Amino acid sequence: MKYDDVIQWWFEITFGDENTVIAEINKRADRIAVYDDVLDGRFRDRLKLDNQTGSLTITNTTTEHGGEYYLLINSVIKVFILVVIDEVKSVSVKEGDSVSLNSNLTEIEDYNLIQWRFGDENTLIAEINKRFDRITVYDDVLDGRFRDRLKLDNQTGSLTITNTTTEHDGDYKLLMVSGRFSSKVFNVSVYESGAEICAGSGHFLTFQRKESIRLCNVHLFPLHWTVNKPSQITVIWRN
Repeated sequence: MKYDDVIQWWFEITFGDENTVIAEINKRADRIAVYDDVLDGRFRDRLKLDNQTGSLTITNTTTEHGGEYYLLINSVIKVFILVVIDEVKSVSVKEGDSVSLNSNLTEIEDYNLIQWRFGDENTLIAEINKRFDRITVYDDVLDGRFRDRLKLDNQTGSLTITNTTTEHDGDYKLLMVSGRFSSKVFNVSVYESGAEICAGSGHFLTFQRKESIRLCNVHLFPLHWTVNKPSQITVIWRN
């Protein structure tokens, strides 16, 4: 940082709201401050401001901290969007069946934006934008693997994937923007039909395939696999 730099961090709860200063460094006035009592104290004892770089750290985050953060360095502004994941669910479905990812909302009138994203690249596959009164599914992305398979509930924002294949295996992220930014993650595992094994209580199984399988209604994840043919499963019994 230069001797005359002025750095400020601002927080905006949702689109169009007035920004609130939560931290600043003023080299001219030789002042470093965090304002963690603003906004009903949601940042109290959670802000750490690096006096060398101006970087801001928020500790012990909750969904109340989700939103837009503006970094003002002299006359340059950078925007950071923080989304706090408040729930992670694991869901398994047999190949060819449908799976519904429930938002747990009864209505979406209070939400400005709802988005569904898929995979490590966070590819947008469906959204409801109340500001522009738009409901859209993007089922042609990712080489069309979702084509004619996505159903978006315009009342609740829940997403259904029909006729699933192993290509639909992965993480689905639900982003909800209202008075705050919040997110849920659904880890969907698609297992092939016929991949079902029953074992007695207390038995240990090692199965050699990459996909997860069903074991008497208990969802298991493989620890190691060595068989090339995906249809082969080796079961090792250990008492």
